[in-house]
Amino acid sequence: MTAELRTRLVELFNWVDPGPGSSHLISDASGWWRDPQVLARLGPALVTPFQAARPTVVVAPAVTGLILGPLAATALGVGFVPAHKPGDGRLPAGPLTWAQSPPDFRGRQVDLAVRDDRLGAGDRVLMVDDWVATGAQVRAVRDLCTARGAHWLGVAAVVVDLPAEVAADLGVRGLLTADDLPAA
Repeated sequence: MTAELRTRLVELFNWVDPGPGSSHLISDASGWWRDPQVLARLGPALVTPFQAARPTVVVAPAVTGLILGPLAATALGVGFVPAHKPGDGRLPAGPLTWAQSPPDFRGRQVDLAVRDDRLGAGDRVLMVDDWVATGAQVRAVRDLCTARGAHWLGVAAVVVDLPAEVAADLGVRGLLTADDLPAA
C-alpha cells in the first residue's frame, strides 16, 4: 500500500456517536467510498498480500463487504460471492449454506449464508471486509468455506483490531490497525 493511500484512509475516517443509549462510538468509513482515488486503490491494496496464493473467488459479508468484495475481485480478475445476513432483505433464491458466528464485540451472533452453487470444492477463497475486530464473522465465513469444500486463504481487511495470535490463526492481513486511526 502506498503512503498516500494510507494517509487518505486515515484522513477520511470518522467516529460517530449514535446517540443516547449507545455504549460506544461507531466507525464511519463513508469518506472512503466517496473518494474515487481511494476506491481505485483499495482493491489492489487489499489483495496484494494474497496474489501469490491465487484466489479464485472473493467472499465478503454484507453490508460493507458488498462494496469492498467486488473491488478486490476485480483487482484479482476473479468472481465475487456475497455472504448474506438473514435480515438484510437480499437472501437469494436457491439452496443456501448457513454458518453462525461466535459472539462479536457486542455479544451478537451473526448468521451468514452463501448460495450453494456459488462456492464449492476447488475454490480458493479470499475474504474481504472493512474492519475485523473480533474475528467472529471471519470464523463464520471460514466455516461456510469448509462446509462447501472450498480452500480458505485468509482475510484482507482495511482495519485490523485483533490480537496478533488471532490474526495469524485466521490469516487476517490489514492495511491499517485501529491504532492508526484517530482516537475515538
